[in-house]
Amino acid sequence: MNQYTTIEFEINNEVGTIWLNRPEIHNAFNEVMIAELIAIFEEIREMESVRIIILRGRGKSFCAGADLNWMRNVAKYSYEENYKESLNLSICFHKIYTCPKPTIAMVHGAAIGGANGLLAACDFAFADLETTFSLSEVKIGIVPACISPYVTKRVSEYGSKELMLTGKRFKGAEAARHRLVNESMAFEVMEAHVDELVKLLKTSGPKAMSHCKNLLYDIANVLDLDQAIAYTAKMIADIRASEEGQEGMSAFLEKRKPNWVD
Repeated sequence: MNQYTTIEFEINNEVGTIWLNRPEIHNAFNEVMIAELIAIFEEIREMESVRIIILRGRGKSFCAGADLNWMRNVAKYSYEENYKESLNLSICFHKIYTCPKPTIAMVHGAAIGGANGLLAACDFAFADLETTFSLSEVKIGIVPACISPYVTKRVSEYGSKELMLTGKRFKGAEAARHRLVNESMAFEVMEAHVDELVKLLKTSGPKAMSHCKNLLYDIANVLDLDQAIAYTAKMIADIRASEEGQEGMSAFLEKRKPNWVD
């Protein structure tokens, strides 16, 4: 496994936790953190020992958005350099969104600017009630471009207009109302809630969850309804014939737990 300087990765009972680890600056991201997140999500794809991914932040905040020192440097870049940095950020969010394993963001303290792309790209996102959110890019004369595909998927076009055009600050309950996060709750409750979600996910077939994520990606982003007819029929036929599909159906018919359940 790669050695990382801005993130930490730990595995416990088939759950991989990625910690944003720049607590002294509220886990603000720079080009190094972006590259390391891309790298760890690429590594995770090949880890059979990891079934579920949790993304969270060390210290007082989930993520305060872009590192100000990094932004000062970016402001001096040529167009080509600026585009390359921005492309890496877009790739980072896409790596999270297309991770073949279920991803869960646990958000606390603050989620400012690009941090909302990190959480919105996850399959599930939960926030402490006291978390401060803001999609504040317009306040400094720029736009939340790279995060927009994922935020808009969560909160809709008009919800995105409200949050992105105003750049307002809001707390966890409003984030949940907009569906930017699945739910908002007290921090200690969030820990227990995610534990229960992890237990529930572990009762699902690991490969089935990966195939389901591919299915939803293609239905939402690639295929029209006519194309989906043959695509979905082929997918279910392939899965039924697979080793995991055969085991799951046999377990159901024999009224026993499948072999991926403890």
